[in-house]
Amino acid sequence: MTLRIRQKNKYGEIMLKQYQWKNLNRVLLGAVLLLIGLGSVFIVIANNRLALKQSIGVAVALAGMAAAMLIDYSVWIHYAWVLYGINLILLVGVKLFGMESHGATRWFSLGSFGTFQPSEMTKIILIIFCACYLEKYGTRVNEPKILIRLACLLFLPIFLILIQTDLSTSADIVLFLAVVLFAGGLSYRVIGGAVAACIPLFAGLIWFVQQPFQFLLEDYQVNRILSFLNPSKYSSTEAYQQNNSIMAIGSGQLYGKGWYSDTITTVKDSNLVSEQQTDFIFSVIGEMTGFIGSIFIIAILALIVVQCMKVAGRAKDTGGRLIAIGVGSLIGIQSFINIGVATALLPNTGLPLPFVSYGISSLLSNCIGIGMVLNISLQRRRY
Repeated sequence: MTLRIRQKNKYGEIMLKQYQWKNLNRVLLGAVLLLIGLGSVFIVIANNRLALKQSIGVAVALAGMAAAMLIDYSVWIHYAWVLYGINLILLVGVKLFGMESHGATRWFSLGSFGTFQPSEMTKIILIIFCACYLEKYGTRVNEPKILIRLACLLFLPIFLILIQTDLSTSADIVLFLAVVLFAGGLSYRVIGGAVAACIPLFAGLIWFVQQPFQFLLEDYQVNRILSFLNPSKYSSTEAYQQNNSIMAIGSGQLYGKGWYSDTITTVKDSNLVSEQQTDFIFSVIGEMTGFIGSIFIIAILALIVVQCMKVAGRAKDTGGRLIAIGVGSLIGIQSFINIGVATALLPNTGLPLPFVSYGISSLLSNCIGIGMVLNISLQRRRY
């Protein structure tokens, strides 16, 4: 079956775009829809007052995914600089006029519809921007002038997110963009040198933030790092949430306590694990569905990442390949961080579990990213 759509190409010309539905990656689409459905159930169980907002969010996100799937991904790449500029305006705007919550200013208020977090869209926009830049320069990205220019361009939005105070999102972006840059031709020597330089810097940072004169991090961020390094000392304060999350996950044992069970403590006692519908949704999953259900959710996330990489392998050009790799890396790394926090393998951060945690901004940005990957699969290279 062939779908014909009239749309503008990257030069602004109206053309008839033809997509072969047989090329659509149905496994990727099915896995994403399944995960969104399961995530909605977990969210409503964790907080039934969010049922309407979650329904609206899912509808908006699916519409965004459908639109992105039908728009030629090369158009996004062509307008990468425009998207980059809009993103900077939003990040500056949210710092100046955004809504403050828990000591951070990261959101625009949408009234009764909730909030919008520009940094979530930054993730997708920077993937598109890197794909555009690397497609243009190729292996020349290893030339000092071109590499420094790219580093400065990426540093600006990451810095604007950092001063929101959103260290976790900034670190997340750095990690998955490093994968995109490596896939785009950045030399392993450059990456190895950066890693070698970061090790002593990281050790120095850990020492510095523990000093009374440190100015880099907020007090709550320092406490989260210290609680990870010495959880027993902070067991009743900063480490309390993670300790209870581990207890909740462990209490699910092999098969879990069941759906809508009265014994699910993460839902019954909001003080046990706060934000259980967002950052700690995995504690609800573990307690409700046990080890089997947790592994099932992880397997679906892994399947999505694998399918994104599969699409990247058959992309018809460098831009498509890098976008697919970027989206897959984003989902994989963010899932690892979220689950790592819920199981206390990593310090407490505020990253949602893709397609599962509550948050319209996160769900919309991830769905747009998947929509682009699906469009890439529709135009895959023929062997």
